[in-house]
Amino acid sequence: MDDGAKQMAEEESRKAERAAAAEPAACNLITRTTDWAMEIVSHYICAGDSVVDATMGNGRDTAALARLVGPSGTVTAFDVQPQALSHTAALLMELGLRSRVQLILDSHAHIGSYCKPGVAAVLFNLGYLPGGDKEIVTRSEETLAAATAALSLLKPGGLLAAVMYSGHAAGAQEKEALLRWAQELSTKEYHAAYISMWNQKKNPPEILLVTKRGQCREDILWR
Repeated sequence: MDDGAKQMAEEESRKAERAAAAEPAACNLITRTTDWAMEIVSHYICAGDSVVDATMGNGRDTAALARLVGPSGTVTAFDVQPQALSHTAALLMELGLRSRVQLILDSHAHIGSYCKPGVAAVLFNLGYLPGGDKEIVTRSEETLAAATAALSLLKPGGLLAAVMYSGHAAGAQEKEALLRWAQELSTKEYHAAYISMWNQKKNPPEILLVTKRGQCREDILWR
């Protein structure tokens, strides 16, 4: 692909991301794992909350989280690729949400260096940057470090959600590592759940959910 065609493809990808971020999720959430995960996450967030997007990508999840926390809340979003930050910043500016988000060019393994305890939710959408270099992927070692740090940041009743992709070798390894990690969590401190698209082929995305035990507001979960 020449530079001109590549530039056009990237612009089309950005347009698609902007359109998706501006539209509500599909009503049949079970058909799209990423929307399903965001719907679950939304029940754990109130206006004014602090949340983390551990894998900002092109910014669709970051924008959705920024809407949920409102003008008084904050989203801290991470990615290791400058392209992800530039795409996300442009999307947030277009949607009027930029002031609510702190964009971090660093591995999500270091979230403890940027975020304070009391976080309502941490979202991971693992794999590679859509429209980017597919050789640059999240890795199990850093993701496990990030997930462990995330649990220490969650407030009681807070949620960690991870959308996992096993369609490539690193993703399959990452998923298995995360599931083993979650299975070994203390039952006195956490609840863990695993959602798989059971009858679908070609390794569809799956969801891991971990909540920190403790009192949480029923008006959040049952609104």
